[in-house]
This record gives sequence, structure tokens and C-alpha cells, in this order.
Amino acid sequence: MLTEFMRFISFIGSAGFYLPILVLVFWCVSPRVGARAAVVLAFSAAINTLLKLLWHAPRPYWTDQSVKAHQSLSSFGMPSGHAQGSAVAWGLAGVQARRRAVWVLVVAVVFLVGVSRVYLGMHSIQQVLAGWGIGVALLVLALALEPIVVPWWTRRALAVQLLLSVVVAAAVLAATALAVEALSGRPLPEAWARAIELAGGRVRPVSLAQGGAATGTLLGVLTGLSWLAHSGWLDAGGSPLRRLARVPLGFAGAAAIWVVGLFAGTQVIVVFVVHTLLSLWITAGAPAAFVRLGLARREVSAVRAESLAQGDTRSVT
Repeated sequence: MLTEFMRFISFIGSAGFYLPILVLVFWCVSPRVGARAAVVLAFSAAINTLLKLLWHAPRPYWTDQSVKAHQSLSSFGMPSGHAQGSAVAWGLAGVQARRRAVWVLVVAVVFLVGVSRVYLGMHSIQQVLAGWGIGVALLVLALALEPIVVPWWTRRALAVQLLLSVVVAAAVLAATALAVEALSGRPLPEAWARAIELAGGRVRPVSLAQGGAATGTLLGVLTGLSWLAHSGWLDAGGSPLRRLARVPLGFAGAAAIWVVGLFAGTQVIVVFVVHTLLSLWITAGAPAAFVRLGLARREVSAVRAESLAQGDTRSVT
């Protein structure tokens, strides 16, 4: 009973739980709130992937036979991705709500997620603490930089925004590739590999695949949101029926991209492209489809609004 509860708590601290909710918020409730969370979480995931490779620390059950593993993973353990991601995702929920009761829930959930990862044998206490610390630091930094970076970014031409997105994603991918290269040719210690297999897992060589997925997602989020802001933000209003109708269409497009990716292979470039296209579809493609099919409207883009204002001024003068 306790184990199943801990599995559930671990799940609500995972990307598999909060990313679908984030997508629904972006499409059907508030695109700007969803966009804010998407950028911070994409950076957090990419940084966590890089730090795991840089530290390449074992999970506790790899080195301590007294630790019972309730699942088996071949990725490194420092810092805890669940602890870091939940601190960012649930912390953003608290910031957005600005209510004491919500913050009590946020703290409780983030704490329990960390406890669940230790209980399940996936992380040590130190790895969870590191995840919490990095997650909180990223959240505070993002909130501090937001009023500076967002206006600066939006004042740039769209071509510049897209180029900057590529540069940022490429820089993170290059750093991750260097970390992978430093570990290449260094197989896991035999004791670690044996522990993974005994727990029912499979030893996999260190590769750039996860880094490609994280940086592809980051690139897709940055370019997609830049394009959306230029074209005109999605107006998520409308009747409940129109909002609900966006969901199957949006997820059908994402599923199609994912299925094509499954058949395309597992090479790093394929993983990178698939995750880029997925994020582009969610942030820009699906909103465009909603508008085209009459399921949503666009807000007037900043560029269009400025030109209209200038046109009104000229007509008056």
C-alpha cells in the first residue's frame, strides 16, 4: 500500500504528469501562463540532463545492496530530476496562484515527491536535496530575469529571435555532447551494471539521446513561442465545447509526430528533430490549426498592433 502511494506521488512529480496539464493550460486556459512555464521547464530539463552527465553519480541501489529498488534506471542520479522538476513546476503553480493555501499544497507535494524518490531507491537524500536546491534556484532566477529578458527578446525581429533560439539550444547541446564525450569509452563499473540488471533494468551506454530530446524540446519551445508572439497570441477563450474540441485535434497532431519518430529510429539527430517538431506543434502549429478551424482566435500581434496604431495616427494627421 505504501509503495503504491509512493509510486503515485513520484508520478505527480514527473514530466509525464505535469506536461499534459501544461499543454491543456496553454491551449484552453491561458497561453501566456503556459508559455511561461514551458520555457522554464524546458531549460530545467536540459540543465538537469547536463548536470547528471557532469556528476555521473550512481543511484543508491547501484552501490548499496541494502537499498531496495522499486524500479530500475540506467541514467545517473545526481541531481534528482523529479525533485528539480517538481520544485520548478509546482513552484510556478504557487507563484501563479499567489495564495497561501496553494503554497502549502506546493510545499507538501514537492517534499513528498523527494521522499518518494528516496523510498523507491532511485535517489539518495543528497541527490534529492541537490534537485530541490537547483530547482528553486532556477525558479528564482527565471522570475528575476523575466521582466528583463522577455521585453528584450520580444523587441528583436523574428529572424533574430529564431537565430537566438538556435544558438541557445546549440550551446546547451554542445555542452551536453562534451559531457557525453568525456564519459565515452568508460563503461559503468561492473557492480553498478549488475545492480541495474538484478533490479530488472537494462544497462545502456551513455549517449546523447536524452540530451538531444531535452535540447530539441528547448529549441521547439523557444522558436514556437517566438513565432506565436509574432503571429498573434492564441486567445484561449470561447465556449467550453470549442475549448474541449481543441484537445483531441492537438493531441492527434502530437501523436502523429511521435509515431513517425518511432519509425524513424533512435539516432540523436532523429530524437532531436522529433522533439523539436513536437514542441513546435504544441506551441505554434496546433494554435494555428485551432484558428484555421474556427476553434480559437488570435490576439493581435505586437507587430500588427504597432502598424495599426501608426496607421491610425497617419489617418488623423
